[in-house]
Amino acid sequence: MTRLPRVWVLSTGGTIAGTGASSTHLSEYKASTLLGSELLAAVPEAHRFADIRVEQVVNVASPNMTVEVWRSLALRIDAILRADPDVAGVVVTHGTSTLEETAYFLHLTVRHDRPVVLVGAQRPATAISADGPLNLLNAIRTAAAPQARGKGVLVVMNDEINGARDVTKSSTYRVETFRSGELGFLGYVDDDRVSFYNASTRRHTADSEFDLAGVDAFPRVEIVASYAGGSLAPLHALVHEGVDGIVFASPGAGSLSDAEVAAVKAIVASDASPRPVLMRSTRTGNGRVTNRAAFDALGILPTDNLSPQKARILLMLALARTSDPAQIARIFSEY
Repeated sequence: MTRLPRVWVLSTGGTIAGTGASSTHLSEYKASTLLGSELLAAVPEAHRFADIRVEQVVNVASPNMTVEVWRSLALRIDAILRADPDVAGVVVTHGTSTLEETAYFLHLTVRHDRPVVLVGAQRPATAISADGPLNLLNAIRTAAAPQARGKGVLVVMNDEINGARDVTKSSTYRVETFRSGELGFLGYVDDDRVSFYNASTRRHTADSEFDLAGVDAFPRVEIVASYAGGSLAPLHALVHEGVDGIVFASPGAGSLSDAEVAAVKAIVASDASPRPVLMRSTRTGNGRVTNRAAFDALGILPTDNLSPQKARILLMLALARTSDPAQIARIFSEY
């Protein structure tokens, strides 16, 4: 008898574990009411594809996800993969609102090349035509698939495989919400097999330099939204609080208004120390933010094509290692 690949399912809550008062309550429901073991019990077909172990990490709606939970999750995944070479991969069930952020943090900090697959649902478990069971089955199949090895952390929903670096939630309620913009998704999960057609070219997981061992607290990095006629109060408040880094979620190709530039000049000229590392990202969803002389002169670094929320995560990890702008720029060019 052929031995099935071993897959761990780590459950964290979210809509996939949510329940409503009736089958037609698709938006009015309570997230994170079911346990991971209950989610698996609803998908008995999954046991045809893998020897499954289930563990409840937390049970929270994804807006309540924290950096501390991210760290615990990454360390637990590393421990599972280190302790048992027979584990093919790990699945993390998660709410969709911040799923992309958790996925990218794990993409940068899990130190193994075996697949970690995040999965969620747009409809609660009690809904008519709930999407969670099939998503979970496909995530388990992907985690068990040899061809998923070395691809980094993945997001599997709606029969599609997306890479953690580029994927984002793009719709409030539609089941096809996770998209990777112009770069596209990596593959499909169909009845016959798991198929990959693309892979990330940036450093991740086993090739990452970010080691959580000995990191008990992370630098504080915040996001400032830039928009027409926007107030400078959030920027000044964060600088006053002494945050370690600020990512501008800017319009266009990482542009800043004249007022924002003047505020940054005042920050750079002040005697306050230490000053936060400043970076420019774009709110457009596609395209790169590149070096520009006027911003470079102020020490505002570009974030390449990372979304503001993912640029925040990478800067947070970078600052845990270095405050050298040249090294931070290198990190953003490699990850």
